[in-house]
Amino acid sequence: MMIEVMKSKIHRVRVTQAELNYVGSITIDEDIMEAANIIANEKVQIVNNNNGARLETYVIPGERGSGIICLNGAAARLVQVGDIVIIISYATMTPEEAKSHQPTLVFPDDNNKLIR
Repeated sequence: MMIEVMKSKIHRVRVTQAELNYVGSITIDEDIMEAANIIANEKVQIVNNNNGARLETYVIPGERGSGIICLNGAAARLVQVGDIVIIISYATMTPEEAKSHQPTLVFPDDNNKLIR
């Protein structure tokens, strides 16, 4: 049997853009992606703390150091610039693997900059 567990989480980042007229995805600052162990095109879940919306999409890299968090395409209808979101990636593994798995957790500051 395989189960799905949290692989990584970017906790409480601020949406900086919402681009409706774009082929769907979420653009994330490459520094934040790297810190969270998330790669380009990886499937993620977005949880909007402001309105409760939850959605799934894939990641595209944004300019390194920019702090960009941009919901693109239809997902742009579920956020407002300034909303606080949580971005979660998952991995499939056996229950035994899951018992020792340690997810990567990233807690950016209020300006989406990594706290070092």
